[in-house]
Amino acid sequence: MAEPLLEVKNLTVDFHVEQGNFSAVRDISYSLEKGECLGIVGESGSGKTISTLALMRLIPRAGKISGGELIFNSKRSGNVAIQNLAEKEMRHFRGNEIGMIFQEPLTSLNPVLTCGSQVMEAIMLHQGVRKAESRNRTLELFKKVKLPRPESILDSYPHQLSGGQKQRVMIAMAISCNPSLLIADEPTTALDVTVQKAILELMQELQEENGMSIIFISHDLGVIAEIASKTAVMYKGQIVEQGNVLDIFSNPQHPYTKGLLACRPPLDKRLHFLPTVADFMKMDGPMPQTPKEALNKGLGLNEITPEERRKSHQKLYSRQPIIKLENLKTYFPINKGIFGKTTDFVKAVDDISFDIYPGETLGIVGESGSGKTTLGRTILRLIEPTSGNISYREQDILKLSQEEMRPLREKLQIIFQDPYSSLNPHMTVGESILEPMRVHRIGNDEQERKTKALELLERVNMDPSQFDRYPHEFSGGQRQRICIARALALNPEFIVCDECISALDVSVQAQVINLLSELKRDFGFTYLFISHDISVVKFISDRMIVLYNGKIEEAGDADEIYFNPQKEYTKRLINAVPKGRIQDIKASLQRRKETVN
Repeated sequence: MAEPLLEVKNLTVDFHVEQGNFSAVRDISYSLEKGECLGIVGESGSGKTISTLALMRLIPRAGKISGGELIFNSKRSGNVAIQNLAEKEMRHFRGNEIGMIFQEPLTSLNPVLTCGSQVMEAIMLHQGVRKAESRNRTLELFKKVKLPRPESILDSYPHQLSGGQKQRVMIAMAISCNPSLLIADEPTTALDVTVQKAILELMQELQEENGMSIIFISHDLGVIAEIASKTAVMYKGQIVEQGNVLDIFSNPQHPYTKGLLACRPPLDKRLHFLPTVADFMKMDGPMPQTPKEALNKGLGLNEITPEERRKSHQKLYSRQPIIKLENLKTYFPINKGIFGKTTDFVKAVDDISFDIYPGETLGIVGESGSGKTTLGRTILRLIEPTSGNISYREQDILKLSQEEMRPLREKLQIIFQDPYSSLNPHMTVGESILEPMRVHRIGNDEQERKTKALELLERVNMDPSQFDRYPHEFSGGQRQRICIARALALNPEFIVCDECISALDVSVQAQVINLLSELKRDFGFTYLFISHDISVVKFISDRMIVLYNGKIEEAGDADEIYFNPQKEYTKRLINAVPKGRIQDIKASLQRRKETVN
């Protein structure tokens, strides 16, 4: 039997922190064959990224490899113990032998250098070729990773590219020296599902073409199923389960794996609440086989019947709309020439009309650039429309001055996509919740406001004792809960949820979706739920609107659109969703086997 490309034996990575030593990775072992793809899956903080940074010897300064072996079968030197290499020797391995695609391409690419020059630099450094030759190779790489207008992108800066294009540049850089192993660290997180599908297909093509091995890191087992043949599940720094991807999906053994699989929104049915990883971690005994068993175990797997949904909608849509849009347009001018003359317009929202009913969750789905966020912000007049009408409870809000709009801000709230940038890092969590209450004079005095803020923290499943802590002390999911508490502080009626779960772990997504559903049930909130992920929109929404280039492509009942889409664009969005079905995994594994043979 051929020697594996990589053997990780009892790897432990420790970090020295104020409280002492902390083991981010504890005693993990796995092997990787040549041409194989291993998926490493787990939540944020599980140790998956640190375990692969150890392979590159790029662990942050406070950390160190304190145990174990990393044996790599080098093209040049045979089996090499990576942990023992001097830094000078390690520089040869980075790029030449092991390439890495980092999670966030915008922060990984130098903003002041063109995309072409950054890839050329890697080629000249490792391959020792002249600038002209490196430029030609870079152009070929850009064509290989299917970048549009590769000649133009050579001389473009990162900020001029879309998220998917930046990720393709990173892939080109990672494979520029034809490495034996490619590490992909969450390369599709927060990308549109269609872009994600294209990136996954591209990586499979490159793997088959170049014979590379891949370690693919993700928090989503559905994504892992699309690309990997073998899976390792990490939890709190340890591998709790590993094996063939088909076995992991069809017969998971560890409660954590079962939880990761169960917390993804199901596509074939509707549930009142999604199960969470925490539910499975505290569950004893075998996995529940029926909804009744699940309910007895507290997993909330009670299915919503079509009749229940029909009756709910009959009541919901018998009311008067809370929001009405008529022929709404939001155009942004394109200015060119030395005098800044307007030559054209970006039609971000182009003649859109629809109603939103009290207590409804209306889902807006589409790719980046479809106009989703602009639409949500225009409704709240955070962006002024070009023309059209917006009414809230039959009041034309476009006729109001900003001063007259202020009282309505209490009732019309927004939860932004990035909770970290929407919270002031210099303000405690408590102050962030108290501030809007002070502005709008909610409560009779400061003590009454603080009491309400503490109640809100508890309501969004946060510990009230965290009132005086700062945003950087919390995880992404916790920060999003804080943003929800801040939005609730003003007793709103209508909330725009703008991609508020797109960058979260799937397990944390489930918690936030459950929280939004629970708050809607208890307080009768009305949501405009914006996302690029049609599976999430389908799960949480009553009705769904599909946006494309600023226009409504398709609108109607969320289930009806998902199961019976009329437009090709909608079908493309649905087909791009990682479904993690056993038959799909079998077909994918068989295809890869045939390709290798």
